[in-house]
Amino acid sequence: MKTLTEFEKFVIEQKGTERPFSGEYVDHDAAGLYRCKKCLAPLYKSEHKFNAHCGWPAFDNEIAGAVDRTLDADGQRVEITCHQCGGHLGHVFEGERLTPNNIRHCVNSVSMVFEASSSESKTINERESTPLAQATFGAGCFWCVEAIFSALNGVEKVQSGYAGGEQKHANYDAVCSGRTGHAEVVHITFNPAVITFDELLEVLFKSHNPTTLNQQGNDKGPQYRSVVFAHTADQVDKTNNMISALQDAKVWQDPIVTEVCAFETFYPAENYHDDYFAKHGEQPYCQMVVKPKFDKFKALFADKLKR
Repeated sequence: MKTLTEFEKFVIEQKGTERPFSGEYVDHDAAGLYRCKKCLAPLYKSEHKFNAHCGWPAFDNEIAGAVDRTLDADGQRVEITCHQCGGHLGHVFEGERLTPNNIRHCVNSVSMVFEASSSESKTINERESTPLAQATFGAGCFWCVEAIFSALNGVEKVQSGYAGGEQKHANYDAVCSGRTGHAEVVHITFNPAVITFDELLEVLFKSHNPTTLNQQGNDKGPQYRSVVFAHTADQVDKTNNMISALQDAKVWQDPIVTEVCAFETFYPAENYHDDYFAKHGEQPYCQMVVKPKFDKFKALFADKLKR
């Protein structure tokens, strides 16, 4: 038997409950096996798990013979315990119609330990060994663009800044004058094993209007132009191919005016721009301009968001 911490004893041996949305496995979706924390007996397969939005891991099936059921003393709920060691897991509920199996095992994360499948372990190792890559996009005010790309799974870092001008330095006031040639951009560091450059381009073109020259909404000037600063020849080809495909599909009535340029130099923006929407979301510009775009993006790319 595994030696338990005091909190593990409270839940597993004294039938306690961890706080909702606090457990390690609430949003866990990797492929593998969930075992009893105390005795390591197999309890649930990852394909049994579903998101019940209840604050605890939920399963709609169990490994045969792994889980025992006992009616609580008050007769209100049915407790589930590990068949092998009797450790408390949580409670089971029926009739909620959340899945075709019509059953929900509501389990404390602390009662379990996860064992990744061999294929999942290989995938994790591949992700960790894949070199990171960079992408640099301009699509209007960088407060909005930074918020969007920061939310994507596989994006390691997003930094607002300036690029594309002839001047060898840049600052917000100068760039906002429209006379520096620089565009407001985001410099993205991402893991190609998790999210590809093509997927980043898809997000880019679905989150701004690439047909308005030097303008996004009421933000006007060359600093707000639609632009991709390509870091490799492959990025040039992928961007041009996507633009051609969008043009052929007539997604917009007007022609796409997105510039495709070779990346040269990135000038980081002043620190107060970092995570601007996250820190100042209540400000009028953020409420009226950034938030609607961000909410639309989240709805379109819900499957690509960080958990």
